Amino acid sequence: MTDSHPAANPLPGLRRVEQIMGTAIGFDVRDASVDPAALEEAFEYLRGVDRQFSPYKADSEVSRLLRAEIAEADCSRALRDVLGLCEQARKISEGYFDIRAHRPDGRPDPTGLVKGWSLEGAGRILEAAGARNYCINGGGDIVTRGEPEAGKPWRVGIRHPLIADKLATVLAIRDGAVATSGAYERGEHIRDPFTGRTPKGVLSISIVGPDLTFVDAYATAAFAMGPTGLAWIAGLPDMEGCAITADPDGSNGRLAWTPGFDKYLADR
Repeated sequence: MTDSHPAANPLPGLRRVEQIMGTAIGFDVRDASVDPAALEEAFEYLRGVDRQFSPYKADSEVSRLLRAEIAEADCSRALRDVLGLCEQARKISEGYFDIRAHRPDGRPDPTGLVKGWSLEGAGRILEAAGARNYCINGGGDIVTRGEPEAGKPWRVGIRHPLIADKLATVLAIRDGAVATSGAYERGEHIRDPFTGRTPKGVLSISIVGPDLTFVDAYATAAFAMGPTGLAWIAGLPDMEGCAITADPDGSNGRLAWTPGFDKYLADR
């Protein structure tokens, strides 16, 4: 979630929220000179991604791939590019991000990477229209560029996984991406691909990095790793992370982070 600074006068720029990909996607552009048509172009791009990549739409290209109606070699260039990024994430995460592991037929479902990749693509559309200071929020996964006001970073809240209306911490971000993985909203949908079990000892993991494509995928992988995920993040170039850890009974929720993460803490 983002925390915008209140102001007596209306904020400059453009703001809009739509439901796409099964979640709320919001744009907050602070550049007054950006044409509102750029927002419509960016949202239409995201609608097109949803039509092509959603496994919940029977006629999407991904659904046809999952039904083995088309081969991977015959997919569109965009889908082949995404599958290549997924394979890169699988190798770097040592198999913890694996788009085939949760399917008994071994077919590739790239859903876990598509949202971050597409939000970065939407950001490039805004930048082509002159946007330099904006925030995109896709269901809590964030892309930020520039500043909401001169001299002030974007403030991004990390939700406490045990208390829905409480923030575990607030981050100060310029030109970066934030993604969080956990079981507090969608239940135990992330599992260790090697054991099939849900991770223990960690309630959520958040990552900050330069590009949401991999930040989002790596947050999923790190959460699947459980307590060792934070140490793995610490070894990734240009990535930092924090975790809400849990006692054996799933309680408490203590905040821990990688050595370089404190530079993003807004109140330190």
